[in-house]
Amino acid sequence: MSLFQKKTLPISSPKYTLGHQDTKLIVALGNIGKEYEHTRHNMGFLSIDNFAHTEEFNPWVEKKDLKSILCAKLIDGKKVILCKPTTMMNLSGEAVQLVQNFYKISDDNTAVVYDELALDFGTIRTVRGGSDAGHNGVKSLVKHTSNKFWRIRCGIGPKTPEQIDTADFVLQNFSKVESANLQKVCKETANLLAEWLSGEPSAETRKV
Repeated sequence: MSLFQKKTLPISSPKYTLGHQDTKLIVALGNIGKEYEHTRHNMGFLSIDNFAHTEEFNPWVEKKDLKSILCAKLIDGKKVILCKPTTMMNLSGEAVQLVQNFYKISDDNTAVVYDELALDFGTIRTVRGGSDAGHNGVKSLVKHTSNKFWRIRCGIGPKTPEQIDTADFVLQNFSKVESANLQKVCKETANLLAEWLSGEPSAETRKV
């Protein structure tokens, strides 16, 4: 069941053509392609796909000029745009900059959902700004934005076995135990997005 009252609208309309003031952008980080769909590094994509389905957003539409796949709808008088960059993870900032510029959206009205190796699976941490913590997707965002976007960091750690290369670990599929609990993480991420859309919450850490 949906968390909000909502109304569908076409994704192609820039902010200034709509009769309302607020536009919110929710970005998910991940890699495009079947081989990456269920990998740990695609936690952001999995979470936002769940949110889009639950809230009955318009179908996803690829916008090649914005290097993104987008969908949108009105939620409580706000236009909410969901964005999955098609640049691959390490160049995510290029897509986000294009989308922000086209729809005239600042970092203050942008939230980003992504995987965080430094947090255990099932831990979700929210914060505004900060360092990239070695995450190449976030590093690209910081390069192309003012770095004031709201972050929802979904844990995928700890790395096991410890000696495995980090790139190999994050590009593995979730374990059976993680997969069984993935829906809980997506649901809590959706709750945090709802709170952010209703008015920026305090930075916090949650566990599911």
